[in-house]
Amino acid sequence: MEKKRHSVKVTIILLFMFSLHYFSDAKCQERTSQHLASSGPPLPTNSPRLKNGVRRIIFSVLLGLVTGLMGSILFACLIRSFVRYLNKTPILKGPVIFSPIIDPKTLHHALKNENQLLGSNPHGKYYRTVLDNGLTIAVKRLEGFENTAAAVARKSEKRRTQQQLERLAKLRHRNLMSLRAYVGEGEGMWLVYDYVGTGSLEDVMNRARGNEVRLAWEARLGIAVGVIKGLQYLHFECDPQILHYNLKPSNVMLDAEFEPRLADCGLFKLFSNLDMAASSAYASPECLQDFSFNRYTDKSDIFSFGMILAVLLTGRDPADPFFREAASGGSLGQWLRHLQLAGEAREALDNNIIGEEGEEDEMIMAVKIAVVCLSDQPADRPSSDELVHMLTQLHSF
Repeated sequence: MEKKRHSVKVTIILLFMFSLHYFSDAKCQERTSQHLASSGPPLPTNSPRLKNGVRRIIFSVLLGLVTGLMGSILFACLIRSFVRYLNKTPILKGPVIFSPIIDPKTLHHALKNENQLLGSNPHGKYYRTVLDNGLTIAVKRLEGFENTAAAVARKSEKRRTQQQLERLAKLRHRNLMSLRAYVGEGEGMWLVYDYVGTGSLEDVMNRARGNEVRLAWEARLGIAVGVIKGLQYLHFECDPQILHYNLKPSNVMLDAEFEPRLADCGLFKLFSNLDMAASSAYASPECLQDFSFNRYTDKSDIFSFGMILAVLLTGRDPADPFFREAASGGSLGQWLRHLQLAGEAREALDNNIIGEEGEEDEMIMAVKIAVVCLSDQPADRPSSDELVHMLTQLHSF
């Protein structure tokens, strides 16, 4: 648009100058004719010399217009290229730190030492390490990053990765894990987070099934509310909108008070070689049929949240062999929907949380909310903003 405006301005100026020149030339010819008329016989107006002069003027004007137009386009392209060069994010080497309490050299040294392995999954391994200043941090080493080393080696891919990580590091919400630093060297990628001692929701639910820890309904509802508030922040308060892409219990970290924090927000898209099949139990139907980032929406995140809510209510693992049987409908979501429609939602509840009548009423309502979140059609699922109101009405938080 700016190029066109500039070209139009140049054209108008040239035409204006040509009109002035033509007007003054006409006046000059008129005066010359008058002078010659008074002094001698008039010259023929159709002389070859006059015709050649007019042609030269027209050719000069056209050449000036074309030259000006090409010059303006070339100048605009040069300015645009220069601005793009200035706006390019420089590729940083070594540790990139977003927290003032982490020293790059200390972090680099800590990553080389033996660290406590907290867990692993197909996407990477989690470690616990202590820096020289006594700060305990959690480090995630992305395994899938190695498979795309050739692609990431390109500067454009490195710059895209860096820009996205810097954006994720700016996220601030009580229910999100804050990215404190990242280190990318060669074929490896390490992400540094705050250390949360309680572990993930997956770890806590496994201990609850083994009666190693008691997770009451109030705590479970608090976890659900915290998770959906984190999604609400990503979906409605971030511009542009951020989608999680990989929401599941292992990516929900819990502090000592069981306050949840979402981890790995948006990382699934950043490292697109990560396998969606590894999260299939929590992935929405539209993504399992034909996964594409263009098909993934905030309602896909809501389906994953519905599965987490179902796990909190039933205490069951979606990977339980029971859900591969025809009697269960083929999945935790289908089984829960069947019981809810049959008016037998209480049969699905975890025996460890069944208690007072008032709490059971809240649980039954929560089952209905989970079933709606697990709708096959994305349009039938509520938004994270609506779910915050639904769940907070069940209990006062």
